[in-house]
Amino acid sequence: MSFRFYSNMVSQASKNVATGIFTVGLLLIGFGVLIIAFSDIFAILAAAVFFFVGLGCAVTAVKIYWAQRKFDKRVNDSQPYRENVQIHIEDHYE
Repeated sequence: MSFRFYSNMVSQASKNVATGIFTVGLLLIGFGVLIIAFSDIFAILAAAVFFFVGLGCAVTAVKIYWAQRKFDKRVNDSQPYRENVQIHIEDHYE
């Protein structure tokens, strides 16, 4: 009599993992061959990606700086106090 320490689900899961790893391996080999064959094109694509990501970061930083500057001007132009505002302090230690 033989005992099974794993079910069919474990077997199916391990087959799916192996299939996924094999597919990723073949894709990586294919990308490696493409990079070797077309290294100039991939270098230009990588440079373009870095350029546009850097441009996006710079634009975002300028927008944040501009919004912060507008906020600082609004805060500095406002009154240092407000009329009809009372501060209530309750003592909870009694």
